[in-house]
Amino acid sequence: MTREYLVCEIDELPIGGRIVVRVRNREIGVFNVGGKYYALPNVCIHQNGPLCLGAVSGTLNASLETEWKLEWSHEGDILVCPWHSMEYNITTGESLPFRNRQLPTFDVLVHDGRIFVRM
Repeated sequence: MTREYLVCEIDELPIGGRIVVRVRNREIGVFNVGGKYYALPNVCIHQNGPLCLGAVSGTLNASLETEWKLEWSHEGDILVCPWHSMEYNITTGESLPFRNRQLPTFDVLVHDGRIFVRM
């Protein structure tokens, strides 16, 4: 059964902010990335570290488009696990070092000035 759970008021989660809440015996991190809200489990796939407590940053990227030169990208979209620096894209849940691994994501809804996560 899917339900919506109150996370916080909109003004408690400014752009670039995050909040970690317990929902149905799970810790969930809710992030405001550029005015859009995303929710991820607070657990790193590497060694179950408290992922959502890590730094929000960008990452270095090299590609054919940059002629394999390193460039800074995805500023504000990358979550870095505080235990071993594993990087994840907040907007997709994708693990950057293991592109075939992805965190589950949860729908985030806004109603009447409040933020809810659907689980």
